[in-house]
Amino acid sequence: MRRAYFKDNRIAYLLVAPQLLIIFVFFYWPTGEALFWAFTLEQPWGGGNEWVGLDNLNAVLSDGRYWNAVVVSVIFALASTALAMGMALILAIFADRQLRGYKFYRIGMIWPYAIAAPAVGLAFRFVFNPDAGIMSYLNTISADVWNPTLNGTHALIMIVVAGAWKQVAYNFIFFLAGLQSIPKSITEAGAMDGASVLRRVRDLQLPLLAPTFFFLLVINITDSFTDSFGIVDVMTQGGPARATDLLVYKIYTDGFKGLDYSGAAAQSIILMSLVILLTVFQFRYIERRVHYTG
Repeated sequence: MRRAYFKDNRIAYLLVAPQLLIIFVFFYWPTGEALFWAFTLEQPWGGGNEWVGLDNLNAVLSDGRYWNAVVVSVIFALASTALAMGMALILAIFADRQLRGYKFYRIGMIWPYAIAAPAVGLAFRFVFNPDAGIMSYLNTISADVWNPTLNGTHALIMIVVAGAWKQVAYNFIFFLAGLQSIPKSITEAGAMDGASVLRRVRDLQLPLLAPTFFFLLVINITDSFTDSFGIVDVMTQGGPARATDLLVYKIYTDGFKGLDYSGAAAQSIILMSLVILLTVFQFRYIERRVHYTG
């Protein structure tokens, strides 16, 4: 097969330029501004920025409310990731086995990923409403059995379920693709040897899905730290008593409501570093346990 070459590199540059412009405007420029604000402090009533070095970072790391946000964010990330991946795997197994209605599962499970996070938060806010939602029936049994407006644990559970539901569709697509890429001869051989359905799933299909598990683990944990603002803002606004004050939402409240731009920028740099470290850790240690088959 003959390769096609550009005789004039200007055409290639023109094709790449829009993507490079988007990356610069929406990633590198904001990142540079955040770095500038993280190490400077705006003068009262304007008048420029004063270089303060690591003072903003030290102030953030010595704030107890910030560490509370770190703990809440880690709990949210682990819980929502485990719930989203578990639900998606079960649904993907049902669709892959072509049980009755599998085409409905396959098409219907993709749609939720197209819904924006604020819309998901609004829907689940009504579902978990202690006075009018589905969960309000629990309060008819006993008063205040479910009350996320006052109980921090209930509020955290509520945003975990909403965040997991948002990611189920994305995980479902990849799990189903992974299951369908496994040769049918492998599972048929297991069935001929007398292995039950659950045994075939556990011993044959799940080990072969290890690369898919690893990919989705990285994506889900990263998204849980960076793409949860809309859900928290609509459902709880960080309350009650900062029980759902995730890192990404605390950056927003400190910067845009508290007008602490330097502190918010320092928090964003720490969050970006945390996400990078988590990703490196997963590739460095968890990927070692993943076996790719070819």
